[in-house]
Amino acid sequence: MEIINTSGRRKTAVARVYFMKGKGNITINGRDYKKYFPSPILQYKVTQAFTISKVEVKGFDVKVNVDGGGINGQAEAIRLGIAKAFVEMDPETKKELRAHGLMTRDPRMVERKKFGRKKARKRFQFSKR
Repeated sequence: MEIINTSGRRKTAVARVYFMKGKGNITINGRDYKKYFPSPILQYKVTQAFTISKVEVKGFDVKVNVDGGGINGQAEAIRLGIAKAFVEMDPETKKELRAHGLMTRDPRMVERKKFGRKKARKRFQFSKR
């Protein structure tokens, strides 16, 4: 198996995932994923595709470059990238991953501020007189 290269996005976070056979190391920006994401919830999001597809983490090395967004958006971008790599490796896993919502890119982004307003939708106070 050669290196599988996929990407995942969430809000403004972009994750480039390199998936290969190995010893089970998940490296994010040159650091172990447990050091990069100290929260157990975010660690679960990163490894969620492995648990759903019933594949041992020990069989694969995952190298991720992630940029932009916050830590939650980055974790979800990585999750999408790993799920895409599983589908590229074995198309049979797509049905199970889609049932758990891992194959869908969440398109929600921050709405831009409009001119003449305080924020994206908030207006200045209206005075009739």
